[in-house]
Amino acid sequence: MPERRAVVASKIGLHMRVAAEFARLAGRQLPVKVMVAKGGKDPVEARRMLDVLKLDVLGGQEVVLSAEGDGAERALDEMVAFVETDHDAKPGAGGGGVRGAQD
Repeated sequence: MPERRAVVASKIGLHMRVAAEFARLAGRQLPVKVMVAKGGKDPVEARRMLDVLKLDVLGGQEVVLSAEGDGAERALDEMVAFVETDHDAKPGAGGGGVRGAQD
C-alpha cells in the first residue's frame, strides 16, 4: 500500500470546514480507499469527517496518508496537495459574525 507524509499547511489544522473538504475529496477517490493517521494513532478512513476530526490535527503537524486500489498513487497526489495547501488563507475565511449587521 503506497504511503505519503505531508505537513498540514492550514494554520488552524484540519478543523471542521477543512476536514469536511478533505473528506469530500477522499470520497471522490473511490474505488481507492484513502487512510490518514497522525503521530502513532491508528489510521482512519479519510472520507469519514468525524474520524478525521478526532485525530485533532493542528497546523504544522505531519500526517501519514495511505491508499489502496487502482489509482492509489494519483489519489495520494491529490490528497497530499490538499493537505499542503493553506485553506485558511482563502479570501473570506475566518472572521466570524455577520457583515453589515447592526443593532
